[in-house]
Parts: sequence; C-alpha cells; structure tokens
Amino acid sequence: MYSRFFSLFGGIVALTIATAPALAPEASAASRDKSFFQQVGGVWKGPGEIVAGKYKGTKFSCNLIGAAQPDGTVGIKLDGTCRVGVFQQPMSAVISQSSTGYSGKFLDGAQGKGLDIVSGSVNGDKVVMGINRAQLNGAMVASLRGENKMNITISVKVEDQMVPVIGLSLDRDLDSIAVGSIKP
Repeated sequence: MYSRFFSLFGGIVALTIATAPALAPEASAASRDKSFFQQVGGVWKGPGEIVAGKYKGTKFSCNLIGAAQPDGTVGIKLDGTCRVGVFQQPMSAVISQSSTGYSGKFLDGAQGKGLDIVSGSVNGDKVVMGINRAQLNGAMVASLRGENKMNITISVKVEDQMVPVIGLSLDRDLDSIAVGSIKP
C-alpha cells in the first residue's frame, strides 16, 4: 500500500514548486522569476496532508533543500525526503525556464514514476506550475508567506474542476543557516 502511495505521492509532492501555457518571458519577468526562485532556495521542513482521494487523511512530513540551477538557468533544483511513519520517500525535482515557459520533472518524470512540469508562471510571491502524467493534469501552487513560510497546494483536474489533493506547510529551517563567527 505505501509503496504505491509513495509513487504517486512522491511525484506530486516533489512538485513543490497554471494549467495555461506561459508566454515568452520579458527581461523584467525573467528577473522577477529568478528573484522568486532565489527566495525559495534553502532548507525547508514541515507537515502536509492528503486531503482527497484514496489516501485522504494521511499525514506526512518533508525535509527539502532548494538550490539555484547549477548552469544559472532561472528555476530550481529540489532534493530531500518526505516521510509517512517509518516509510521514507526520496524527493527530487528540476524546474527550468525556457523561451516558451517552464518545464521540468519530478522524480523521473511522467515516463517513469513521477510527473512532468508542462507550464508555469511566477506572480509576486506565488508560483503556479502545470503538472501532467498520462491523463492526470493539475497544478501546483507555492506561495511564500514572508521570508520563512511557504504553503503548497497540489490540485488535479477532475472533469471541469480543479480539486485540491495535497496541502503542505513548510517553514525555513533557520537552524541550518550558517552564521559567521563572532570575533572578540
């Protein structure tokens, strides 16, 4: 039961970061997007819950690390784990901006056990990414609440309606931030 749950859950939660395709970014939009992804970089941890579907009511916790793309591309690389009881699932994602919007994958993408990022947009302190896996279409919305809190909601399209299925509330792990030494 849990391995099947983690396959779907892993792909969806890693999506931590609109179902409409994004337009080609302008220079100011690119810097705005880059600023957002720099803000969400770092170590995050917190609880979540599956709010709909077969595993409704399942609570979990995640520890995630976000970092800028190594090649300087606007986007984020995410690694970490999510845990349900004694079961732990590795999480990974790569989201990159291109001339046509956003693309990427969670875990090994829709060809494997994960999800594909098919679109996206950044608006202020919120990012919306379109997700896809076979006939599953949906969106992930991540909203910053100040510098150290982020809420993530993952919804899937059921008929003509978007239905929230996962909610996650993350806090920046302030204990992991390196502080310089104080000289006497």
